[in-house]
Formats: sequence, structure tokens, C-alpha cells
Amino acid sequence: NKIIISTIFFNFSLKKLMKQIYLVFILLAACNSIEENKIFIGGHIINPSSKHLTIYNGDKLIDSLILDKDNKFMYENDSMSSGIYKLEHPPKNQTIFVEPGDSMWFRVNTKDFDASISFSGKGAAKNNFLMDTYLELKNERSFLSSKYSENSKKFKSIIDSLMLLKNTKWKKFDSINILSDLAKKITKSSFVYSYANRLERYALIRGNKKNLDSDSINYFKFRKKLSLKEEELSLFEPYIKYIMSYSSNKSLVNNQYFITNKNKTNFNISRLKVIDMEITSFKLRSTLFRSIAYDELINFNNHKSHKEFIAFFSKLENGADQYINELTSLYLAIENMQTGKKLPSIEIEDSNFRKFNSSSLYGNKNTVIYFWSQTQMNYFKNTYELVLNYRKKFPNYRFIGICLEPLNSLVIDFQKEMNIPTENQFAMVNFENGSKKWVLTMLNKGIIIDKNGFIKEGFGIFTSDKFEEILYNNYR
Repeated sequence: NKIIISTIFFNFSLKKLMKQIYLVFILLAACNSIEENKIFIGGHIINPSSKHLTIYNGDKLIDSLILDKDNKFMYENDSMSSGIYKLEHPPKNQTIFVEPGDSMWFRVNTKDFDASISFSGKGAAKNNFLMDTYLELKNERSFLSSKYSENSKKFKSIIDSLMLLKNTKWKKFDSINILSDLAKKITKSSFVYSYANRLERYALIRGNKKNLDSDSINYFKFRKKLSLKEEELSLFEPYIKYIMSYSSNKSLVNNQYFITNKNKTNFNISRLKVIDMEITSFKLRSTLFRSIAYDELINFNNHKSHKEFIAFFSKLENGADQYINELTSLYLAIENMQTGKKLPSIEIEDSNFRKFNSSSLYGNKNTVIYFWSQTQMNYFKNTYELVLNYRKKFPNYRFIGICLEPLNSLVIDFQKEMNIPTENQFAMVNFENGSKKWVLTMLNKGIIIDKNGFIKEGFGIFTSDKFEEILYNNYR
């Protein structure tokens, strides 16, 4: 009887234990399921240019983060989907590819931004591959540019050889990593579409189809292996650049030359038409429409034709209408920077970290505003040497430097060590707001205003010979 009772008790206890183990298993599975849906991104930014870092998906802001006292950040999200995202640390940014379950650590030194980027953790391998590929392609630029003088067959054979090397490397990478289908597509597309873009650019630079050694049909056969329907790549720069170049080639008719047409409003309208006819994906269309629109609007010499462009753009559907307000705002910002207009006011700070309105900069003489970044101090040194030269030639001008990022004690100490007067050095408090109002699309921009703050030149290139000519013509 004791044996029977013990056996019954043992069976009951075993069943209870198994039930408990099963419940624990269910809970663990649930927890793992939750973890698999999360994305963690952490990082360390050495020599930061600001205390902020923002995460974007296309033009959509996902979140804005503040660096801690050690210049590190941590971010966790359980609603981000697989895809391309952008980490922006003004004025620099980095594209990353993440999927649910990724847990990555990002490290970068802003003094050598691209070369210093590294990833570690789950999901790091694919991003390190993308970064390595980007740097290799970057190092090939001057070599390939020197080969544009070769005939089309020779140039294509060079591209094919480089493609083969990259593909061999990718196959090895794929064999030692467990990759999703999307990860495979994006990592392989990083070089496939970059080289396809090179082939499109070669055709554009060579002039027209007549200059492709009477073999344009064979030359463009590479297009058959590519797709214009890759919605998953709609935020991937190599893919977008390829289609942008493709649309340019398709917009040239009757032996037109790209070099003489690329800056014309009608040419960009033709590119819109190509996208409208050949791209069906809403997401992809909208990205391409916006890119072409910006190409047109930041060509400031075309400003008188921009109303015509925006009118055509506004008629496009399925991807264009969502950007009308944005493009109209850019158009108005450009209008407000035209000669004779009052320079729009932005918030700036001085070397004592006092914040005030930029209208306070107007003095008793014409003023030149140039720009620099803490991430490019060599550029700042070279620019300041030019400032010293300009001051000797044009003593009646006041030259003001505007840093794109808020100032810090290290930068101010550097300026003092270099004997750079801090009373003529200021910084943007809010880069996003300031760059929009002053239409700051390039670091070497130069603005000239008179003593009352009216614009004499709103879109100058500070380092160009033409800028010196503009200074001379406005000299008082």
C-alpha cells in the first residue's frame, strides 16, 4: 500500500512539476518573443559636434536623443520595422540597416567620421559590411573617374571586374552569417546598384548614345538584371542614386547632352515624367519625386522658373502631393534670400555662450558671413586664411564666422590659440532652423549683407574666385 501511495504521489508530483516547467517555458517563449520584436541601438560619439542625435526613417523623425556626460546614448524601440534608418549628428549622418531583434553598439569619432565608424553586437555584421563596401567604393572614385575617357566596352569591363570582386566578398560574407532575405538584398544591392549607377553616369558624362561606340544596346543590357520596383530599397541611397541617373539618361532625347541640359528646369520636369511613367511603388515614387524636386530648387539660378516646376509637381499624384508644402516652404526660403531682401533672423550665440538675434550683427559696414563646422577643423583653418586675405583687400567689410554647431570651451580655446578674434565668431543655436532660413546647403556658402542687413549676395560660394569679384563689385 505504501508503495502504491508513493507511486501515486510521485506521478502526481511529476505531473505538477511538468506543468510548472511547461508554464515557465511558455513565459520564457513570450519574453523571447518580446525581445525579438525590439531594436536596441546604443553608441559612443567621440568629439561630438552637439549634444543631440536624431533617428530618421526617410524624412520621418523617429526620435531625438541627448548624449549623456560620457557622450553616449542608448535607445530601445519595439515598434520599428526592418529597414533603412539614418542616425544624424549635425552636420554628419550615418545610414544603418536594422531588423527586429538587433542589438547594436555604434562608435564613431567625428574627426574622421566615415573611417572611424564601427558596429558591434547582434546586427553589426551587416552594417560593418555596408560600411566597408561604402569606403571601398569611395576609394575607387578617383580611379574610375580617370577611366571615363576609355571606350564603353573597356569601361564596362572594368566595372564588371570590380563587381566580380565585390560579389565574391559578399558570397563569403553570406556564407558565414545568418541573414534574412532583406539583409541579403540590401547588402548585395550596396555594390550592385552603386556600379550600375557608375555605368549610367558614364553614359551621361560621355555625352549621348552616339558616343557609346555605336553599341548602346549592348551597353545598357545591365539594366535587364535590375529592377525599378524595389520598394524595400526606397530609402537606400545606392538604389536611389541609380534610378536618379537612370531617369536622367531616359530624359535625354534627340542626341541631347547631359552637361548642357542638367541645370534646366524642363530637364527636371522630364525626369519627373520618367518616374511617373515607370515607377509604380508609392514609397519609391515619393522618394524620387522629392529628390528631383530638391535638385531643381537648390539650383538657385533657376529660381525664376521654380513656380513652373512646382505647378507641374503639384499635378503629380501618388507620392508627390505629400511634399508640396515642404517644397513651397523651400521655395519661399529661397525667395527670402534673394538680393535686396532683409536677411532672415535666426538665433545665434557668442563665445560667452550668450544667445541673441542675428539682426544684432548688422553694423556700420557691409558684412560677410561664412560658415564652418567643428567636425572639419582643417577646413576652418583654410577658410580663415582666406578671411585674412580678404580683410587686407577689403578692409571696409566685416567678416563673421558662423559655426554650424553650438560652441564649447575647447573650440573657443582653439580659436584663441590660433589668434582668431572671438568677437567675430558665433554659432547657430538651432542648426535645423538656421539652415532652413538661410538655405544652407553647403559648408562653403558665403552671404553678403549691407550695413542695414539687406542681402547683396545670398548664394555665394565663399571659396570661389567669383566671390572675390562679388566683394569687389559691392565694395564701399
